[in-house]
Amino acid sequence: MRFASIVLGLGIAAAASPALAAGGAPHIEGAKLGLIWILPFAGILLSIALLPLFAASFWHHHYGKVSAAWALAFVVPFAAIHGLPTALYEVKHTLVLEYIPFIILLLALFTVTGGIRIVGNLHGSPSMNTALLAIGTVLAGWMGTTGASMLLIRPMIRANDDRRHKVHVFVFFIFLVSNMGGALTPLGDPPLFLGFLKGVSFFWPTTHLFMEMLLCCTVLLGVFYALDSYWYRKEGHLKVDPTPDTPISLQGGANIVLMMAIVGVVLMSGTWKPGITWTIYHVEVELQNIVRDLALLAITFASMKLTPKATRDGNGFTWGPILEVAKLFAGIFLTIIPAIAILKAGREGALAPLVALVTRADGSPIDAWYFWLSGILSSFLDNAPTYLVFFNLAGGDAAQLMGPLASTLAAISCGAVFMGANTYIGNAPNFMVKAVVEDAGIRMPSFFGYMAWSCAVLLPLFVVVTLIFFL
Repeated sequence: MRFASIVLGLGIAAAASPALAAGGAPHIEGAKLGLIWILPFAGILLSIALLPLFAASFWHHHYGKVSAAWALAFVVPFAAIHGLPTALYEVKHTLVLEYIPFIILLLALFTVTGGIRIVGNLHGSPSMNTALLAIGTVLAGWMGTTGASMLLIRPMIRANDDRRHKVHVFVFFIFLVSNMGGALTPLGDPPLFLGFLKGVSFFWPTTHLFMEMLLCCTVLLGVFYALDSYWYRKEGHLKVDPTPDTPISLQGGANIVLMMAIVGVVLMSGTWKPGITWTIYHVEVELQNIVRDLALLAITFASMKLTPKATRDGNGFTWGPILEVAKLFAGIFLTIIPAIAILKAGREGALAPLVALVTRADGSPIDAWYFWLSGILSSFLDNAPTYLVFFNLAGGDAAQLMGPLASTLAAISCGAVFMGANTYIGNAPNFMVKAVVEDAGIRMPSFFGYMAWSCAVLLPLFVVVTLIFFL
């Protein structure tokens, strides 16, 4: 709450500040910033990656304070050195145009999917497990990787509770449902929604990432079916199934309609252009985006009113995960401001060596490097800000990236979405799935044990993706 108060105070101060004389918004000049300004951004990402592993109790109780501390580590010195008007403009621009729409969409998806409960039980045979993974992969593109993961992980656990060899089921669940399936639409994974907010059309990922996703998912489903069949045959007949097969039914059906409404609202904001805008302290706010955010909040409220409490309780629904995301991403969105400004400066900025690494002598991008660098960072940091970094490194112009540089945007998108599966910390649903599975009494691989799986299965697949699509 303290962090929210700080952010709100900055926004009010920005709104109250007098507009500057002619000369435009008091924006950051990235070419004049040194790498020291990126330290808060690196600090918060490393905190997210390492503190849950090495100081779990501290992190659980103080992650909001850690996020606020890193945000202030950027905002306060920047305001002192470059002036309060510039700092206020950058903060307001980021909060109004990026952070608030991002969190509102996640809130709507989280609330609506948390109100849909699958009851009943199926038998976890190789064919059934493969079918469930395939269904979850498709659903992830339309209800988000977090929503699809939380919807299907408990039915998957019940279906396999009579299996002796089942850890691989949940490892591949993370690969497919919690990551790969998010490549279909901006609703699927946070990086793609950030691209949508930057001007990438809603169905661009569907048409331009489909073949890459189809290859990865087909191979992974085939490998899974082979592994699961081997262990299923090795187990032989088990005498007692703790949860015998029972008919499958769905609770919270109203939320399916609300899920369709979310898709419609987001589509509307990308296609309806009434041309009505308001400018508040140099920040231009468009009518369609205000309508979208208000409609998503209304859908969230409707979901809470229409969903029986017993349904949410049965899903183990709490507000904890979305509160954590909101607090952490507030810090991430603020501390990434100077990093994006430096990247926009290109060869004139302090990150010129990185620009040179992903750019040929003639100035054209090297797609393979964009794929692997965005992917490697997404494996250990958060894939949403990583996507933003490389989106801006490639120029940050959505029209150019969807047109002449479409293969580069595809490389960035695939790296951020696909390689979030390489570690538990690459994407938020990964850890959530791990926690739910372990809460059910199933021992998941350690951090490095999971990486052994991803290195053996995913990295060779990503080499193939590079050779086919990005060379």
